[in-house]
Amino acid sequence: MTTEDLSGETPEHPQDLARAGSGPVFRSLTLDSIPAPDYADVIVVPVPAGCPSDPRIWAETLFSPQSMPAWVAALMGLRQAVVGLVGINRAPQGVFAVSDVRGEEALISADDKHLDFRCGVAFDAGARLLRVTTTVRLKGWRGRLYFAPVRVLHPLVVRAMMVRAARRLQAP
Repeated sequence: MTTEDLSGETPEHPQDLARAGSGPVFRSLTLDSIPAPDYADVIVVPVPAGCPSDPRIWAETLFSPQSMPAWVAALMGLRQAVVGLVGINRAPQGVFAVSDVRGEEALISADDKHLDFRCGVAFDAGARLLRVTTTVRLKGWRGRLYFAPVRVLHPLVVRAMMVRAARRLQAP
């Protein structure tokens, strides 16, 4: 079944062009930037009432060292120690800094010689849902080798960081 948008308005997001009028459409700044990723995931967690609605605050809290469970911090440290063995640079300070905020989503962008990474951190205040969308474009054999273990652990790491951030941002 196909439906047609007769409003005459151009959809705000490129993903809307393909599905205009066909029901709910998933949007993320990550997909605007990397529309055909080699890897993508979306993780959603409910958050308690009283949390801030600013997506920048969520993104900054999510990637702060205080919000990382100890096992996640250990994995990040291991990553920094091992990547040089395959010719990948260590992640610089501020690699997870917010590069853009539009509406309910903050975007984190990082490009390197082995991959391009985008992370959208969105907060739906009405539904009290935190959504993290990750897209990755791999570059060459180093990117594929590096990302093989990351692919397995990524959803677990992100969910743990989201839960910790929600606890930190919950009003007392």
